[in-house]
Amino acid sequence: SDKIEDELEMTTVCHRPEGLEQLEAQTNFTKRELQVLYRGFKNECPSGVVNEETFKQIYAQFFPHGDASMYAHYLFNAFDSAQNGSVKFEDFVMALSILLRGTVHEKLRWTFNLYDINKDGYINKEEMMDIVKAIYDMMGKYTYPVLKEDAPRQHVEVFFQKMDKNKDGVVTLDEFIESCQEDDNIMRSLQLFENVM
Repeated sequence: SDKIEDELEMTTVCHRPEGLEQLEAQTNFTKRELQVLYRGFKNECPSGVVNEETFKQIYAQFFPHGDASMYAHYLFNAFDSAQNGSVKFEDFVMALSILLRGTVHEKLRWTFNLYDINKDGYINKEEMMDIVKAIYDMMGKYTYPVLKEDAPRQHVEVFFQKMDKNKDGVVTLDEFIESCQEDDNIMRSLQLFENVM
């Protein structure tokens, strides 16, 4: 039976990341940090690849008072750079590098991509509404006990009006970055999402 187990192990698809040297060059992490991250990643995901279900399970542990599944879904899509339904260690580290150590500009670009659910290069009001609602759901009623049902909608109305500079009903990357950089409130709200990471 040992032989069968060995063969099974061989056929289990394992993804090994490209060299850590290469990742070190592409990210803001040291080789040592990458090794630690990789160990943690392999611990949670022995196959070296995370699918959306696993991602949701890992994420749910951090938000016991709310329902994180929708936010985790959007986050997974933002991490899944190839849009192929799986997140490899490289995807994970690239995103983490931006979110933890990227420039303001890089972080905003990444956040824009998170909000641009259908990846058409624009954020419309529905997309923003979906993400904000997912964040409220995730934080749970303990975090926002005083919130009214329509709080996310009001939140989005205000944000969207500020961001949609030319009033064409969609927010471009440039509009997004400009709005965020000139408005401390928006910036602070986005910081909240960073903590959510």
